[in-house]
Amino acid sequence: MHLARLLHLTDSALPTGSFAYSYGLESSATFGLLPDSGALRNYLYSFLQQVVSLEFPFLNSCFHLPENTQALHDLAAEYDAQLLVPPLHRASLVQASNWLRLLVSFYPTAGLAELSSWFAGLPLHFVPAFALSLRRVGFGLDEARTAYLHMALRDQISAAIRLGVLGPMEGHRLQHDFYAIFEELLAAPTSVSYQEATRSGFLLEVTQLFHEDIYSKLFQN
Repeated sequence: MHLARLLHLTDSALPTGSFAYSYGLESSATFGLLPDSGALRNYLYSFLQQVVSLEFPFLNSCFHLPENTQALHDLAAEYDAQLLVPPLHRASLVQASNWLRLLVSFYPTAGLAELSSWFAGLPLHFVPAFALSLRRVGFGLDEARTAYLHMALRDQISAAIRLGVLGPMEGHRLQHDFYAIFEELLAAPTSVSYQEATRSGFLLEVTQLFHEDIYSKLFQN
């Protein structure tokens, strides 16, 4: 039952708003950075490496730091400062709000509604909201990291299919293939704190930044 609940929370049908964002994939395709399947594979691997180097340290710290403390407040401030691309910043806030609203309705006795009050004066982004809420309702750090990595890959494959970069069958086969490297990616130490978070894919951020310059867009970023 515990696994079934986690699978439900990672279901793409859950209305958290992730379907509205490509996280730079649309602009990468538009500006010719994904000319073939090999380039798409390289892009996806770089994207997942960025998740491991940037988001995972924040996930780790959300599970290690005491709740409702100055340390968590500092974490939230640092994550907000890390999101330099305005569309990604906005998307993160929208998804955090939607995610918390859903989790509060799923777990009404877990006290999730009070999470936002821990960060008075600071915006609550999706990564800390995701981690802290899963921690509150009884999931472990390894489960949270696996779920987050799965969602990151799932959303990229979904965006690629909707953009016509590849077909549905090819897309889901590619997603299946990428699970073979999850063990490698998830081997990143859980002891790495948010203060050690690094960016590893600068070209990704450049394409994300230029998304707003696309004349006709399917996604918001």
